[in-house]
Amino acid sequence: MNRPKHLLKGIPVLASLNIKQTVDFYKRKLGFDRIGYLDDNYAIIARDNFIVHFWKCNDKIHPENTSCYVDVQDIDQLYIEYKSQGVIHPNGPLENKPYGMREFAILDNFGNLIKFGEELDQADLKTE
Repeated sequence: MNRPKHLLKGIPVLASLNIKQTVDFYKRKLGFDRIGYLDDNYAIIARDNFIVHFWKCNDKIHPENTSCYVDVQDIDQLYIEYKSQGVIHPNGPLENKPYGMREFAILDNFGNLIKFGEELDQADLKTE
């Protein structure tokens, strides 16, 4: 069945205990350089083509149990950048996964887990 395509892209909406501290963390540690909206209860920020929204919450259970996945290019360089910022998850080093992705994970300042992945090229597998 041919149907029109309505879905354009997904944008994560992550929890934050303090919006301004979160925006500062993403700018300083993760290289986010655009702010689309910012107040005490909500923010929209971006780096390259990745947009993320944050909502203010009062319970750390929300960010500590939330994650999102980001497709990237040149994951090795991004990993080096984020490793130098000290944000790599203790169990999230850069590695090739059996499902065809090369991935690593970070934790933000309030515990949101963000996984970054790049599809492995079967003709040119990168080594760890």
